Amino acid sequence: MIKARKLTKRFGKIEALVNLNCNIPQGCIYGLVGANGAGKSTFLRLCNGIYQPDEGHISINGGEVFDNPSVKEHCVFVPDELYFLPQSNLNRMSYLYESMYPRFSMERFYELAAAFKLDRAQQLGTFSKGMRRQAATILALSAMTDYVFFDETFDGLDPVMRNLVKGMLYDDVLERGCTAVITSHSLRELEDTCDQLALLYQGGIVFESDVQNLKTSLFKMQVAFAEEFDQTRFSTMEIVSFIKQGSVANMIIRGDSARAKSAIAAQNPLLLEILPLTLEEVFLYEMEALGYSFEAPALKGGERV
Repeated sequence: MIKARKLTKRFGKIEALVNLNCNIPQGCIYGLVGANGAGKSTFLRLCNGIYQPDEGHISINGGEVFDNPSVKEHCVFVPDELYFLPQSNLNRMSYLYESMYPRFSMERFYELAAAFKLDRAQQLGTFSKGMRRQAATILALSAMTDYVFFDETFDGLDPVMRNLVKGMLYDDVLERGCTAVITSHSLRELEDTCDQLALLYQGGIVFESDVQNLKTSLFKMQVAFAEEFDQTRFSTMEIVSFIKQGSVANMIIRGDSARAKSAIAAQNPLLLEILPLTLEEVFLYEMEALGYSFEAPALKGGERV
């Protein structure tokens, strides 16, 4: 299990993480989502002992991570900005990983390289962005660690390769019981991949939940009545968004959808329909509630101002 308590990391006057607390259980795929600068990459680097916390602590299976090789050998990290040895190929990198990770499997390395159809003897410097991401994924999964960390997991991968990577992550979690912690700006990918999701904002976790509960904590409702009405009619509900067009209102509500439906049904509506929100819609509404939203500047004379 990964435990973070009051985890804080600063870079000069910038506080990347502030008093972050979380528990990541064993054997799950845990997704981190947040705006640029929310602290996702910093958190992954703290998990792998690349950074030392300024305050608080982070532990894996009860052991502090920083400057602790016995813990680090159970973790492998694929960063957003990839690095390989100069003039190296996959074969040479596999020898490096084998020297670092006691359970590195050459057999699996060969299998994964074949699955991705990569030439193990070709210099990595000649690989495309997507091919380099595939190479890093092959090396990480061949290390057979208990914890794998991916920053921008699917960046540069085409749909076929994305599905292949997701399938490999599923296999590792189900068959080996490993834990995968991943970040991505593609909320659709996280929705399909993760068991649990955490939203980071300004260096802290705003909420964390399993994906299914997260999706159902907010819901969309369409409602219409024969008589005129406005938002005050629903004062007992926590309404995140209310837009009325003609006689039909579209609302985003936080809470128990069954209870809300029952309360409104008692008012004899002409129309009452409840629709689930996608994970992307949940993210957008949650971020907007926190004040993170942008509007395009108005046009003046055909140009934005």
